[in-house]
Amino acid sequence: MFGFVRSLFGGRLRFAISGAAPIAPEILRFFYAAGVPVFEGWGMTETTSLGSINLPDAFKFGTIGLPLPGVEMKIAEDGEILLRGKVLFREYWRNPEATDETISDDGFLLTGDLGEVDEDGFFKITGRKKDIIITAGGKNLTPANLEGDLRQSVWISQAVMYGDRRPYPVAIITLDPETIIPWAEERNLPTEMAELICTDEVLALIQGELDAVNAKYAQVEQIKRFALLDHDFTQETGELTPTLKLKRNVIYDNHADTFDELYR
Repeated sequence: MFGFVRSLFGGRLRFAISGAAPIAPEILRFFYAAGVPVFEGWGMTETTSLGSINLPDAFKFGTIGLPLPGVEMKIAEDGEILLRGKVLFREYWRNPEATDETISDDGFLLTGDLGEVDEDGFFKITGRKKDIIITAGGKNLTPANLEGDLRQSVWISQAVMYGDRRPYPVAIITLDPETIIPWAEERNLPTEMAELICTDEVLALIQGELDAVNAKYAQVEQIKRFALLDHDFTQETGELTPTLKLKRNVIYDNHADTFDELYR
């Protein structure tokens, strides 16, 4: 099987580099075992593309790797990743106010990404600073990890966690029609998504997926209730960026009634 995987990439690929969005560690391990290693890196436009990277002689799956030579990275007290070095841009064009807001007095870029660093110096992204949810009890939650774990399910397309100033987190979940419709057909369930998401079978299926993900997290972080949508998020509705990233605030606004209902 591994030989077939290698042949799909031409048979001579030594390794590949991935960025922009995280890949599940188990997928990275599969490709590594197949002899087609995929190494993740991280960077921003402001870092002229790259800031840290995993490479064949120094890598850890699930991390964004080590800082590039000449790059200094650290974690601020609030968990934000800071970066300084030769790769850093000088300023925003004709926008000194934005530059001052983005670069600290000692020359560090305020990346907006939350992260952690291990004892070997490998950095890991844990979420976006602007996406932090602060519950009514004052707990700071980063939704990206839970959402990412839910999206690893073959049944789930998207998941958006909510809970700012609320007693506990909830979520809206969209389903992948390419997997859930054949599953429904095998069980003689409705194949119209609006009907399907209301069936006990589908609700139990997704609850099982949620329970498995919740088990990885502390009680306060766990999603207590969820709602299923009969359609996915799209660029046309303004809920996805051109690079298919979630526009969290737009989703919150568009589905405010659904989120409110989860607390009743």
